[in-house]
Amino acid sequence: MKNGFLPRLFLPGIASGLITGLIACTPSIDQRGYLSDPVIERGLKVGTDTKTSVQTQLGFASMTATFGSDTWYYVSSLEKQVAFFAPTVLNRTILAVSFDKDGKVTAIRHYTLKDGHVISFETNETPARGRELTFLQQLLNAQPGAQATPMDQKNPGGGGGPTGGGGGGLP
Repeated sequence: MKNGFLPRLFLPGIASGLITGLIACTPSIDQRGYLSDPVIERGLKVGTDTKTSVQTQLGFASMTATFGSDTWYYVSSLEKQVAFFAPTVLNRTILAVSFDKDGKVTAIRHYTLKDGHVISFETNETPARGRELTFLQQLLNAQPGAQATPMDQKNPGGGGGPTGGGGGGLP
């Protein structure tokens, strides 16, 4: 065997692996939400337009104010994501249209990322009983061939119901 033959044998495999790795790490850019049209937005008039005319021109709002003033928010964001990492917001624009009690437009405001956290998105999750296991913990706790509930137990909770045998049930 000549020197250098073995590395030449693996060179195509190494090159294709590197190309595949580079393609997998190529960032994807996504436009999400409302796409603004400056001509339509300039056509909105404070005191003249109503909720119906705004919805006809701009469509349904991305979100609305829950408490306080009656405001519709049209949110547009440009996000970049690399592989499996969390997406990064590159640009966000928010068009806020406020209404009075009669449904007439009182204010039209524009916000960007530079304005800070104008709208705080709710990120809370409903708590669940117990604890969350990581994938590795679930994998290590799994026992091959073991069933979670024995087949002869009809009421897995053992709550003393009609099939539980805890008393107080039907005869």
